[in-house]
Amino acid sequence: MLEHLPPLNDHNLPYPDTIHPIVVHFVIAMVLFAVVCDALGYFTRNTKLYEVSWWNLFFATISIFIAIIFGQIEAGLAEPYSQVEATLNLHTIIGWSLSGIIAAITGWRYVLRLRDPKVLPLSFLGVGVLLTAIVLFQVYLGDLLVWVYGLHTVPVVEAMREANLQ
Repeated sequence: MLEHLPPLNDHNLPYPDTIHPIVVHFVIAMVLFAVVCDALGYFTRNTKLYEVSWWNLFFATISIFIAIIFGQIEAGLAEPYSQVEATLNLHTIIGWSLSGIIAAITGWRYVLRLRDPKVLPLSFLGVGVLLTAIVLFQVYLGDLLVWVYGLHTVPVVEAMREANLQ
């Protein structure tokens, strides 16, 4: 069955480049922009920004599951070495947790929107700040995986292939 799969390229992927970072950057931007729109809407009393925030959260909720699917595929193909495993595992756990957290926050936001789309409780803004902190920590871990540990970069993939040949 494995002979029917496409061969892995110099990034150790069956497709040209990593897809997870592309999709996850949309999620990051949509979540952070939603929090900013909520804060601006709350403090300026511009309730139209609540609608912008809602739709960003809605699409972020869908997009994070796509990001996780590609993240799991690409993590499996990365062949992580021992120094990277703890960071990759933590990044994976937080990623799956964020999918549930974002979905729950979006659900809460949906209920708030149904009750009164022009009112947003201060507690929701507080949760947005907490969500921002978690997302930023997750970004830090993702940066470590690429820029420090070099997952799916050509030099690291070549070194791993050479190590397996010896």
